[in-house]
Amino acid sequence: MNASSLLPGDPSELRLRISYTDELDGAPQSDTLERWDLVILHEEAEAGTMTFYRVHLDRGLNAFRAMEEESDELHETAQVLLDPGTGSFTEDASTWLPYAGSALLVMDRVTLAAGWRGHGLGAILASEAIHRLVAGCRAVACSPGVTDLRSDRLRDRAEFDRVNAKIARGWESVGFRSYQDRVYLLSPAWLALEEQREVMRGRLAELGLSWRLAQAGRTPV
Repeated sequence: MNASSLLPGDPSELRLRISYTDELDGAPQSDTLERWDLVILHEEAEAGTMTFYRVHLDRGLNAFRAMEEESDELHETAQVLLDPGTGSFTEDASTWLPYAGSALLVMDRVTLAAGWRGHGLGAILASEAIHRLVAGCRAVACSPGVTDLRSDRLRDRAEFDRVNAKIARGWESVGFRSYQDRVYLLSPAWLALEEQREVMRGRLAELGLSWRLAQAGRTPV
């Protein structure tokens, strides 16, 4: 049986609904951190969610402090990339990153419903989300790893490491590069970003065609 035939629907019909809520409370942190929530939809049914933060390093609260206050995960990223005193990129991170903007985009969480997992769709959809949110950003950061530990199999260390390594390879296929301490970086100025987006779109088209042929009882060539 073709693996793509097991998907709940045609993956080429997946859609992204992107939303940002502005609290309008005038707090300095609101000017520094923007939370963007994305819902992955298939015929109006929820197939997954994504959360991104656009962090403005040049306005509002010190960006390091704002990330520290928001969550432990953002704080860990800030500790690797930002100077606590200035809230700007560290000197080492700056040498890694061509100047393409002043903000930092953090891919905080990507979650797919069980039926949609295992086909590389997380990376494909994240690539599209990044292209819609990256304007004005110097870098995109993520920390590949499992966030849902409810599965019994992930309590085995070897299996946990295997799954995390697979997730990391998925983000590398988008164009992310390992930086340090589990933080991966992607620069909008790197050619890999646009090149890999085309690869991702081709993969989505292939998955969709394979699913449709399987539903029609035909074998893909």
